[in-house]
Amino acid sequence: MSDNKVQIFDTTLRDGEQVPGCKLNTEQKLVIAEQLDNLGVDIIEAGFPVSSPGDFKSVEEISKLVKNATVCGLTRSVENDIKVAAEALKYAKTPRIHTGIGTSESHIKFKFKSNQDDIIERAVKAVSYAKSFVEDVEFYAEDAGRTDNAYLARVCEAVIKAGATVLNIPDTTGYCLPSEYGAKIKYLKENVKGIDKAILSCHCHNDLGLATANSIEGVINGARQIECTINGIGERAGNTALEEVVMILRQHPHLNLDTNINSEMLYGLSQLVSDNMGIYTQPNKAIVGANAFAHSSGIHQDGVIKNRETYEIIDPKDVGVTESAIVLTARSGRAALAYRAKNVGYELTKLQLDEIYASFLEFADKKKEIDDNDIHKIIESSRLYKEITSA
Repeated sequence: MSDNKVQIFDTTLRDGEQVPGCKLNTEQKLVIAEQLDNLGVDIIEAGFPVSSPGDFKSVEEISKLVKNATVCGLTRSVENDIKVAAEALKYAKTPRIHTGIGTSESHIKFKFKSNQDDIIERAVKAVSYAKSFVEDVEFYAEDAGRTDNAYLARVCEAVIKAGATVLNIPDTTGYCLPSEYGAKIKYLKENVKGIDKAILSCHCHNDLGLATANSIEGVINGARQIECTINGIGERAGNTALEEVVMILRQHPHLNLDTNINSEMLYGLSQLVSDNMGIYTQPNKAIVGANAFAHSSGIHQDGVIKNRETYEIIDPKDVGVTESAIVLTARSGRAALAYRAKNVGYELTKLQLDEIYASFLEFADKKKEIDDNDIHKIIESSRLYKEITSA
C-alpha cells in the first residue's frame, strides 16, 4: 500500500446500525453495501455475525454481493464468535475478522475482573484463532484512548506476533483530545516492535465532538486506516463521519494523504442512509447537510454570486450537490434578490431593483424564507410590473 494512501473502513452497517431505532433489514443493508462498494471504501464492516441470525445472514449476503472491498465481521475475543464470523464470511472475496478486547484499566478491572497479563493472553489467543480462518485479522484494543501507552504497546506487539495485520486504536468513549490521540499513535509507531507489519487504524467516537479531528490527527501521526460511518452515525453521539475525513484530506493536499473515495457520490449516499435508517441529518452537518452550501446572509450571498470561492472551500459538485443555494430571507441583500429574480425570468435594472427590494423586505419580515412563487407575487404586485415584463 502506498504510504500516502489512507484506507477507509466503513462501519455504517455495524456501528452505525447500533443507533436506537435504526435497525436495517438484509435487503436495505445490501442496497447500502453495494453503494459503499461503488463509493470506493476499502473495507465494509458488514455486521456482528454471532449477535443474531439476521446479522449472520446479512454478513453472508453482503459477502456474496461485494466485488471490490474487503468484507469484515466483528467478534469478541471468544472462540465461538470467531468461528461464526468465519462461517458468515466464507463467500467474501477478501474476508477480514475484526476481534479484540478491552485494554484500559477500567475495562480490565470492572468489565473483565482480570489483569493485564491475562488480557494479553486472551488477545493473542483470539488473533491466533482468527488467523486459522483468514489471513487478514484486525485487532481492536477497546478503550485504547484511556489505556496506558506503554501497556497498549505491549498488547500491540503481542498481537502482531500472533498474526494481526491491522491494529485498531479506538477512542471508544470519545475522551481524547486530538493532541493526545495523535501522540498515542505516534508512540505506537515508535515503540512497538514489528509495527511495520501492521496498519494502525483510528476508530474515534464523537462524545466531545472530536471524532473527525482525532482521526485526522491519527493519520498525520502514522495511522493509515480510518474507521467511520456515513453521516457520522453510531453509538451515543456517533462516530467519525466518512464524508468529513475524506474531504479534509482532499482539501489539504500538503498532508500528502488521500483516499480512493469517489466523492461525487457522498451526498447521494448520505441521503440513502438517512432515508433507510429513518434518522434525520442535521441541516448544518458538514459536507452533506442541507445548509452546507446554502447562503442567506447578504454579505455572503454577494461574495458567492461574484465568486463562489469567497465563501465556499469545496465545489458542491465535488460531493454530488448540484449547486450552491442562495436562500432569500430578511437578511438577504439586493444582489441575492437580483440573482434569484433573474433565475425566474426577471432582469431588473438598478432602479427597479431598489423599489422591488423594499417590497421584498416587507414580505420577508413576515415569512422565514422567500421561494420562487413569492418572487413572482412581489414583482406582480409592484407598480413596475408592466415595465419589468416589457423590457
